[in-house]
Amino acid sequence: MSARKIIIDTDPGQDDAVAILLALGSPEEIDLLGITTVAGNVPLARTQTNARIVCEVAGRADVKVFAGSDAPLERALVTAEHVHGRTGLDGPELWEPTMPLQAQNGVDFIIDTLRAEAPGTVTLCPLGPLTNIGAAFRRAPDIIDRVQEIVLMGGAYFEVGNITPAAEFNIFVDPEAAQEVLASGVKITMMPLDVTHKALTTPARVEAFRALGTRVGAFTAEMLAFFERFDVEKYGSEGGPLHDPCVIAYLIRPELFSGRQINVEIETTSPLTLGMTVADWWGVTDRAPNALFIGDVDAGGFFDLLTERLGRL
Repeated sequence: MSARKIIIDTDPGQDDAVAILLALGSPEEIDLLGITTVAGNVPLARTQTNARIVCEVAGRADVKVFAGSDAPLERALVTAEHVHGRTGLDGPELWEPTMPLQAQNGVDFIIDTLRAEAPGTVTLCPLGPLTNIGAAFRRAPDIIDRVQEIVLMGGAYFEVGNITPAAEFNIFVDPEAAQEVLASGVKITMMPLDVTHKALTTPARVEAFRALGTRVGAFTAEMLAFFERFDVEKYGSEGGPLHDPCVIAYLIRPELFSGRQINVEIETTSPLTLGMTVADWWGVTDRAPNALFIGDVDAGGFFDLLTERLGRL
């Protein structure tokens, strides 16, 4: 089987960084056409810098990185430095990357790539707010039917919210973009908090990255040692959830995950529940299913895959 063509759309973020590394370590399954960045965990100037730092860590300065949207479609930007630190990649010592940022806007890259590649051959992998995807769909509706699948990290049902009592961060930052994507008719797979909170960076799992004895292994362990502190304190868990790599792991080993095909809508008007993922898990409405909503993961298999693939870099 040929490698799956994907675009990673991201706002790095330590967990985004691990997702990028997993993709770069998996060339048999993943053909990474480019990385588009979006404002989210930190502002756009930082996310595009961070994406290039991660590519340089992996020795992949050839990867094309694009800067996309610097603010949500219709709202002011909300960021998450309280989780990810001032840089978004707090933990390891960082540097100014030397690999170039592409001149083209990330939204235009998404549009042009979907028009250039054969219909149904490009998967979009959003790891942050869905602004770039929503903007591309608004600007070029002809590309919607050309998308093979969207596999995204975002939302929650049983785990409710992590930025408000009702909303998960990625969806909350740009709920209009999220609703636009979910109403598009594209095949969608969602990695909500319900599954990512089962993929915890326990001390033993972080040490396994460090034990690789490589630059990538040390960089990853240093990032995660910082990243997990917020969620360990908040939830009282043994480690922090590793959200975004679930997207890439699903493309490589879908058998590690399970979920349900359900209807998912996004609340865009209520001040109390803005950005809430209204997931009809129990099928109590007559709304047609529009997403595969993942609820469980084989965490041991997931971390084994991560450690093995990062060990290649």
